[in-house]
Parts: sequence; structure tokens; C-alpha cells
Amino acid sequence: MTSRGEEKMSKSLPQVLGVDISKDHLDVCLNPGGSTLHVANIAAGHAQLLAWLDRVSIDLVVFEPTGPYHRLFERTLVRSGLPYAKVNPRQARRFAEA
Repeated sequence: MTSRGEEKMSKSLPQVLGVDISKDHLDVCLNPGGSTLHVANIAAGHAQLLAWLDRVSIDLVVFEPTGPYHRLFERTLVRSGLPYAKVNPRQARRFAEA
């Protein structure tokens, strides 16, 4: 027997930021914790989001690419150095259906 179970339980959960992107705004939710934010999908809104994120340590930002509306947000993430993952909408939908 090993103590691997205890070791796994003692590790903290990763901080993941889920972002729903639309033409006009970003809806953001931090998991775990459930903190939310609603900002405009423009450079000023992205700056507001980055200022909000200064208070927390983010392990990953996850979003679905939505036509042209995610591109400015993605460039903002690259410049800020935050790790991110673009999730294929079809795969996410199929996972939810399963």
C-alpha cells in the first residue's frame, strides 16, 4: 500500500478560467470558486479582465473560438503570457451529450 491517495487529496485544484465569447462581451467564470465577470469584448474590457485576474493565480484559460470574435481576446492572452486552450465547439458539445 502507498499513500498516493493522501498525496492526491492534499494537492490544490487548478484555477481554470472559463470564458464565453460573443461579439459584444465576454462572460468569465473562475473554477473553483465561481467568481464571475462580464466585460466588453474590446481592448478596454480585456484590460479590465486582466486587472481582475491580477488578484488570482490562473493555471489555464479555456474558451471556444467563435468566428472572428475570439481573435482580439486570444492576442491579449498571448501578450499577457497566460496559458490558454481553445476548445473545439463540436467536441465540447459531443462531450456534453455523452
